[in-house]
Parts: sequence; structure tokens; C-alpha cells
Amino acid sequence: MILSYKSINLLNKKIGHFVSYFSILLIIIVCFDVFSRYVFNYTTAAIAELEWHLFACIFLLNAGNTLRLDKHVRVDALYSNFSPKVKSAINILGFFIFLLPFCCIIIDASLPYVKNSFIIMETSTDPGGLPFRFLIKACIPISIFLLFLQGLSNCIENTLSLFNSTEKN
Repeated sequence: MILSYKSINLLNKKIGHFVSYFSILLIIIVCFDVFSRYVFNYTTAAIAELEWHLFACIFLLNAGNTLRLDKHVRVDALYSNFSPKVKSAINILGFFIFLLPFCCIIIDASLPYVKNSFIIMETSTDPGGLPFRFLIKACIPISIFLLFLQGLSNCIENTLSLFNSTEKN
């Protein structure tokens, strides 16, 4: 069990590291787009769509890694004052009450959407847009599944922490 939650942590860390390079690529593409638009009065739908696709990958595929790093939005007014064991209990409850249902709903809602996109081999509706739109749509259930796995990993880690006899500060 300990190996499995550490493996999930490592998986999300590696994906987060890989996807971080998309930010550099996105900056280069946006700079090229702005330069070509204002200097040469040239732009295409494909460039604009590529910017959005990269941004979507950065945002979606980093959800699990963001949870791993405990950087998701939280109301810390009370939480920050709790002991580590109380924090662990709250995190476990949060997983079962909020994260697990959220992930199940999003995956359930997105799978038919993505499946249909793959069946019709969906492409951009814009002239000159990007092909393979179904690939970017596949990031939705994949990213939510990674988020679920990281939540499960955190839940295991919090359970181990909760039942550990030594209290850490």
C-alpha cells in the first residue's frame, strides 16, 4: 500500500514536470502569434487553437500534481490552527465527501463526450483549425482520473498519519 501511494505521487510529479515544459512552448507560440499578427498581419486559427490546447493540457494534466503539492484552494482560517491528526481526518473526509463524488461525476459526464469525439474523429470547426480535437478532449477524463488517484494517495497517506502513534508538528 505504501509503495502504491508513493508510485501515484511519483506519477503525478513526473506528469507535472513534463507538462511544465508546455508552458515554455506556450510562451514561444504566443510570442510568435503576437509578432506575426502585428508585424506581418498574419494569424491562423490553428495557432490560436494550439495556444488553447496547450493551456488546457497545462491546467488539466497538472490537477493531480497540484493536489500532491497541496496547492489547491482551501479556506485556511481554521484549518491552519489544527493539529496534524485533525488535518489528516479533515483531508480524509474531504476526499470522500467532495473529491471522490466530483471525480466520479466529471468522469461519468465526460466519457460519452470524449467517446463520441473519438468515434467521429472530431476536428476543429474553424477553417485552418487543428485536426485531432478528440485528443484534447481526452485530457478531461484522464486528468480527473489522475486527480482521483492523487486524492486516493493523499487519503492513504493521511490515514497512515492519522493512525501513526507519533504526532508531528
